[in-house]
Amino acid sequence: MAIITISREMGSAGIPIAHKAAEKLGYTLVDGEAIRKVAPDYGLTPEALEKADEKPPAFVEKLDEQIEVDLHQIELIVLEYALKGNVIIYGRGGQDLLKGVSHIFRVRIIAPFEERVERWAEREWLDPDLARTLVRKSDQQRAGFIKYYFDRDWADPLHYDLIINTSRINEDTAVKLICDGVKDPNLVEQKGASKKVLADLIIRKKAEIAILSSHDLDGHHLEIKVKDGVVTLSGHIHGQDEHDAAINLVKGLEGVKKINDQLRVIEYRNYPREH
Repeated sequence: MAIITISREMGSAGIPIAHKAAEKLGYTLVDGEAIRKVAPDYGLTPEALEKADEKPPAFVEKLDEQIEVDLHQIELIVLEYALKGNVIIYGRGGQDLLKGVSHIFRVRIIAPFEERVERWAEREWLDPDLARTLVRKSDQQRAGFIKYYFDRDWADPLHYDLIINTSRINEDTAVKLICDGVKDPNLVEQKGASKKVLADLIIRKKAEIAILSSHDLDGHHLEIKVKDGVVTLSGHIHGQDEHDAAINLVKGLEGVKKINDQLRVIEYRNYPREH
C-alpha cells in the first residue's frame, strides 16, 4: 500500500492518531522516537537532533553548516525507512522529501488554536499561558522549517490529500479515514517504480552529506541529480582539487553506477578555505 505522510499541528491529536493508524495497518511509524533510536548509527547526537529536527536554520553561518548536515542525516533515516515500505512518516517534511514518489498519501491533522492550547495544557499539566506560548512557537518553527527548506506554505490545503479537523472528528474516525484513504486505487504503486525513485533519492542524500561534510571543498554551489544510479553533478567548484575531491566522494558511494560530470571549475584568486 501507499506510504503515508502526516503533517500535524501541536495539540491536534496527531500523535495518538498516527500510532493507532500504524497499528491498524501494520505499518512502521517513523516519528521522533524511531529516529532517536537509530540516530547514533548515523552519527547524530541528541543535541544535534534537538537543533536540526523540524527546525528552521539558526542564521549563524558555522552553526547552520552543521545543522544542514545533521538535517540531511535525518532525511536519510526517513528515506531508508520509506524504502522498506509500509510506513507512516510523521512530520519531518515527509511529503516534500518524497516528492517524485507516486504512491504517497498526504494527510494533515489540524484543530483550532485555542482548542489545541487547552489540550496541550491538560496533557502536559501546564499553565495555559505557557501552553499557548509553546503551541504558537511550535507552529512558527514547523511552518518556518517547511518554508525555508522546501519553499512551501505548510498550511496550504492543496498540498494534502486528506485534512482532518479533530475539533469535529474524533480519533477513531480519523484513523478510519486514513486507513480507508490509503487504499485508494489512485495511490497504487506501479510495480518497482517507487523503489527505484527512493533508491535514487537515497544516493542523492548520501552524496549531499558526503560533499557538505567534506573539509576539502565548498559544496554549496553544486547540484546533484540521480537517475537509475547515474549521478549528475553540475554547478561550479573553486578549483581542480575540489573538482577531483567531489568526483571521488560521490564515486565511492554504494549504488552509484556512473557519474555525469557537468561541473564547471571557476578559479578564485586567493580563495579561502576554512577548516
